[in-house]
Amino acid sequence: MEVHDMAGHLIRRLHQTSAHVFAQRTKEAGLDVTPVQFAAMSAILETPGMDQASVAAQIAYDRATIGGVIDRLEQKGWLSRSVSPKDRRSRVVALTEEGRAMLDRILPVVRSLQADILPGLSDEERGIFLALARKATAEAPRS
Repeated sequence: MEVHDMAGHLIRRLHQTSAHVFAQRTKEAGLDVTPVQFAAMSAILETPGMDQASVAAQIAYDRATIGGVIDRLEQKGWLSRSVSPKDRRSRVVALTEEGRAMLDRILPVVRSLQADILPGLSDEERGIFLALARKATAEAPRS
């Protein structure tokens, strides 16, 4: 079938694999976190003092729905929001101590599942794939 040679179809299939492996492995580790929550927490840790819109931009996520992700992380006690000193209409997000501890628990699990997301590829092929995926996403339009 021609569809099996189309980038969009293959990317969708890889996304299914990635989401399944992430959910399975984090559940096995007793962690209640989604890939987007993990990405948001990582971005917040790397860039302290950013607002919700900046989190969305950093992880290439929709600005309209990042609020729900931030809400759930706040409900879990993993981050806090405060009024931005630069713009009172904006909310600055920060990981709580519990959030930092949780990210420390999550990170090794996420690192260990990376090879399982691309089964059948050698370490060298994974490196090539990641380089090409970074190149393609760097040029992709933002939503």
